[in-house]
Amino acid sequence: MQDANATAPNASRLLWAGFVAILATGIGFSIRGGILDNWSAEFGFTGAQIGEITGSGLTGFCFGIIIGGVIADRIGYGKLVIAAFLMHFLSAVVTLLAGGESAYSMLYWGMFLFAFANGTLEAVANPLVATLFPHRRTHYLNILHASWPLGLVLGAAIGWVLDDLYHVHWKIQLTLFLVATVGYGAMFLGQHMPKSEASAKGMKLADMFHDVGLLGALVICYLLFLFFSGAVGLPTGVSYAIAGALLLAVGFVTKWSLGSLVLFVLFVTHALVGAVELGTDGWIQNITGNLFSSEQGKFLFIWTSLIMFGLRFCAHWIERTLKLSPVGLLCCCAALACAGLYLSSTIETFAMAIIALAIYAVGKTFFWPTMLAVASDRFPRTGAVAISIMGGIGMMSGGLLGGPGLGYAKDRFAGEELQAKNPAAYAEYKAETASKFTIFEEAHGIDGKQFGAITEKLNAARADLAEAGQDPAGAIDKLTPAERAVYEASIVGDRRTLRADAWIPGTMAVIYLLLLVYFRSKGGYRVVKIEGD
Repeated sequence: MQDANATAPNASRLLWAGFVAILATGIGFSIRGGILDNWSAEFGFTGAQIGEITGSGLTGFCFGIIIGGVIADRIGYGKLVIAAFLMHFLSAVVTLLAGGESAYSMLYWGMFLFAFANGTLEAVANPLVATLFPHRRTHYLNILHASWPLGLVLGAAIGWVLDDLYHVHWKIQLTLFLVATVGYGAMFLGQHMPKSEASAKGMKLADMFHDVGLLGALVICYLLFLFFSGAVGLPTGVSYAIAGALLLAVGFVTKWSLGSLVLFVLFVTHALVGAVELGTDGWIQNITGNLFSSEQGKFLFIWTSLIMFGLRFCAHWIERTLKLSPVGLLCCCAALACAGLYLSSTIETFAMAIIALAIYAVGKTFFWPTMLAVASDRFPRTGAVAISIMGGIGMMSGGLLGGPGLGYAKDRFAGEELQAKNPAAYAEYKAETASKFTIFEEAHGIDGKQFGAITEKLNAARADLAEAGQDPAGAIDKLTPAERAVYEASIVGDRRTLRADAWIPGTMAVIYLLLLVYFRSKGGYRVVKIEGD
């Protein structure tokens, strides 16, 4: 692949090096997600400890991409690639050495280092590809990010074969992401990487932050407040103080610039992207597994990931054929994602699930890379800063708002349904700890351990019926009335959660429509050049 308008002769080599780099992050992320149960069984971790280990991945990525994005134009992309490469190998060493009393801390920091390396690579790959292909950023950023769903699929397949079928030790599974790590290291080796347009023009860091300003900083500072007060557990006052100090620092550096209102809207919208894409991806396999079976849930996850992988090579063709601007493409995708999630809440058969989730997958395919392209098109003065902050916002939102929000919704809706239909079963099976989420009232869901026992009983009954040549659907009759009420309430909770989730891309569609109106009032969407400012 060679684009005549590329800004460097080695543009194709660098594009595919970035592709393999993000592929390595996707494979490693997927493998690590699949061996969490191995860690829990081997080291006796609680669910909270496993959650803290996975949470360190969120932390590491966000700090990696934001810090990397801020310093990328100052130290150069090459040094960041070397740092990420070394951290990937160090993360593997730290994780493989886990054992005994230090197992928790070694796995925690191994995950942190791995995610920090992932974020650092995105801080390089996103602005690098945007710089290499300034006339077709949407197309090439989508190709770059096609590697992420491919990595998820490969990682899931590795886990399915090595873990579920052959029970290969988790340490061997983990090291396989290093194959792709060596691959991107070799592809980047000796390659000259151009500076961003802003850096080439000699713009200083303060100039790059000018369009971000106080408004843009407010978005990331709010998410950092949630992180410090929630995941880290700092007192609310201390968390406010840290976020406030960072906001004041941005104000001081930018001479109290408010920043661009459009970039602020893009940041807020990307927080919604992270919530609906990453948050939903974290739950969809669990939800579909409850509606059908665990194996079918895995298949549906792989199905949607493969759709994303294939379509991300087609962004330019879709834009050209339908005569859409990047914002128009985003608007159509948001409408499709909304429809797909709503249809998913109504599915009764596996065939219908394949169709509904395919619609959702098509919708979410272009969100992340196209948002980065829009920010790079419209705000070239920000260099690597704006799109790196945007990536951090999306990731933090997925972990702090999307995942927890959907978990709260599931608990609330399932609890309400069970309490309304069978108060006695609700009293017996409700969770002791109430679920909380931002400003919403506390809600008691269904106790996870007790529900797990019900699903194990149901799965065993299904297996027995299938072995006897009978319809597995009759397995539900093997449950007691209370157990059946709990199971059916959980299904209702899953459906209502997906329906509530559909409001997020619905809101995004409205925002994109308003942006389309705004750009039309300005003469249409166009790529901004620094010389024209």
